Amino acid sequence: MQNRILIAGTGSGVGKTTLTIGLMAALRQKGYNVQGFKCGPDYIDPTYHTAVTGRQSRNLDSWMLSRDTVKDIFRRASSEADISVIEGVMGLFDGKNHLSNEGSAADIAGLLQCPIVLVVNCHSMGRSAAAVVKGFQHFAADVNIAGIIANKVGSEGHYRMVKEAVMQECGLPVFGYLLRDDALEIPERHLGLVPSVERGELEPFFAKLAQQVAATVDVEAIVKAAVCPDLPAPESEGRLSVFEPRPQAHGSGVRLAVARDAAFNFYYPENLELLQACGAELRFFSPLAGETVPPDADGLYIGGGFPEEFAATLAAGSEVKASIRAFIERGKPVLAECGGFMYLTEAIVDTEGRRYDMVSAIPGQVAMQKKLASFGYREIQGTDANYLLQGGIKARGHEFHYSTYQCESANPAAYITKGRKGEQEEGVLHRRLVAGYTHIHFASAPEMAQRFVDECAQVKSTEG
Repeated sequence: MQNRILIAGTGSGVGKTTLTIGLMAALRQKGYNVQGFKCGPDYIDPTYHTAVTGRQSRNLDSWMLSRDTVKDIFRRASSEADISVIEGVMGLFDGKNHLSNEGSAADIAGLLQCPIVLVVNCHSMGRSAAAVVKGFQHFAADVNIAGIIANKVGSEGHYRMVKEAVMQECGLPVFGYLLRDDALEIPERHLGLVPSVERGELEPFFAKLAQQVAATVDVEAIVKAAVCPDLPAPESEGRLSVFEPRPQAHGSGVRLAVARDAAFNFYYPENLELLQACGAELRFFSPLAGETVPPDADGLYIGGGFPEEFAATLAAGSEVKASIRAFIERGKPVLAECGGFMYLTEAIVDTEGRRYDMVSAIPGQVAMQKKLASFGYREIQGTDANYLLQGGIKARGHEFHYSTYQCESANPAAYITKGRKGEQEEGVLHRRLVAGYTHIHFASAPEMAQRFVDECAQVKSTEG
């Protein structure tokens, strides 16, 4: 069953994450098995979804990934769910650029033939809310807005005004509302919030959201609107999913250590699944808990996260840092992304100027800024010595970080990235370490996962 609904907003900040989480929680309370998805590259909102639904939420990104791959991810994840709830990104039509729907929630809705619930911030609006809805309703012919939810209304009377205007002018159902209430706002999604989600500290907040949504939103009407035919099968019968185990995989027996804890947890699930499909056995360990690199590891993957939030603890982990440094110097294959890259430098310097010594496998340090240092999609090529991306293979990913890398010496770059500022060299290569700020989605270039595992197997065989 692939019943599905997409929760979109008229723009960022209208409350779609609040409503998405509240709807998921209310559906769970009614006994539905709910699968969450997030449009775009964001790591934090899927963490909420996973905590509320009890199922791994996944990203659906029509710029980073091919259209077949997006549908493949959706089919695989939703196959045993009663209903899938997809959270949009920014405004409904906002995506890669302002001249097309590519990468937008509207693009995902069209690709998955998915009805949309439009969340409208109705603060200080009555009849004008209908004008906003009508504009979205008629902006693109292939967009199916099934109904709206009025958010941040001042009273039940205010809601009735909005509802009557929208129904009269747009002919759309209004599924309900949420009152303006600061207690219903999701805490600021700063980088340190995710560990609190994982510890269960926000469960009372999720329960309150569920109670409010159940009281003022017609959840069963949304369930009925979400009833959809299953997506058609792939046009090319027998097409092997990129996530299926490779019959020709050479990585059998490769053990790949993956740093995973509150400091390092930004991994697209598909990245890990692709490594497994290529034959790797994943060994998770926690640098924060003082765990060293597993002694039988053939390769190492340190993903993104927020090491700056735990800089003092990471700095005190001398044995962990020494094990990682030795692993790299032995010439073992290592991939480090964003937070992992930061951790491998000489130090992290916080916004107050305090310095915390890190692994020192990469010369230079990172300095935290109070504003975003870099943000946006990236198309990625490997430099000549980057074994993960050779032969003209291009991958896609995303940057989002508050730190800048500072180094007086010249180091070989890992990538050439292309974004809004044109082409730039990015990251660092050292022995078989590939490190940089870009979070790469392996499903944009599955060969990258295979080459990582193959490199681990080759180094293992030469040592054997």
